Amino acid sequence: MKYPKMNIWQRIGLEALWVGARLFAVMPRWFKYHIVENLLYLLLYYGIRYRRGVVAVNLRNSFPEKSDGERAEIGRRFYRTLAEIFVDTLDLAHLTSRKWHRSLTIRGLEEHRQRVEGRDWIAMTAHFGCWEYSSFWGLYVPSQVIVAVYHPLRSKIMEAFYQRLRNGDHATTVSMNESLRFFLRNRGKGLHGRNLVMGLIADQNPPRRPDSHWFRFLNQDTIFFDGGEKLALRCHLPVYFVKMDRLSRGRYEMSFAPIYDGVEPVAENEITERYVRLLEAEIRRRPELWIWSHKRWKHKRDVNC
Repeated sequence: MKYPKMNIWQRIGLEALWVGARLFAVMPRWFKYHIVENLLYLLLYYGIRYRRGVVAVNLRNSFPEKSDGERAEIGRRFYRTLAEIFVDTLDLAHLTSRKWHRSLTIRGLEEHRQRVEGRDWIAMTAHFGCWEYSSFWGLYVPSQVIVAVYHPLRSKIMEAFYQRLRNGDHATTVSMNESLRFFLRNRGKGLHGRNLVMGLIADQNPPRRPDSHWFRFLNQDTIFFDGGEKLALRCHLPVYFVKMDRLSRGRYEMSFAPIYDGVEPVAENEITERYVRLLEAEIRRRPELWIWSHKRWKHKRDVNC
């Protein structure tokens, strides 16, 4: 595990944060999900009012057909999701077999295992529900390892903390800038003889380029990261959309929807378009599970585009 270079105080801060997370993770489940989660919700929604304005604007633009009351209710449920994700994430600091089996079930596990057995593939997910649980695939299927592609954080302490949470025998992390080189270097042979599952969270706000393609997403013109599509076409990899459905507090069901089989001829941007449509359908079905506090629509389409 390669940490960013830190001074002694940053190292102390990292270790203090890690010890705190470990202590939190071993606390009783009822305390974490019924006491701490509720207190976090009250703090985020009523106390510091975390990005309440951003959430309200995003919901209004995405669901103009809904009433103010309906959008407000989605917003309140979203803040409960946000509080729960905080608990879910810290809970990973002490990951046990009992914990991950209880936290995540996989619908169609054997069917999907058979489809991807013995090959590398791409898992496209989003900031929907507890996306961190997607890496549990490598625990259910030890012959494959999740490669979580991510954007490095500015804070060296938080960058190292999240690396420690996410890296293990079943998963590893690689930055966006290094993801293609990493895959080309390890494809076929994989990591320690295991196939690679390139995990991409593609709903973040990418930098705008002159050739950026615009998609109609939640009633707004939106650009998406296209790294998953480029990797799939270059290396002939199948692509699956990862669905995360919340069952109860801290418990999710994961399933997979095919996007691309790795060989069919597709038009430019078609793979990303399929991902966008699947993601939008999930958001409309369970809107409270998407992260509405992100400033997702910073870029605006020029009138002449």
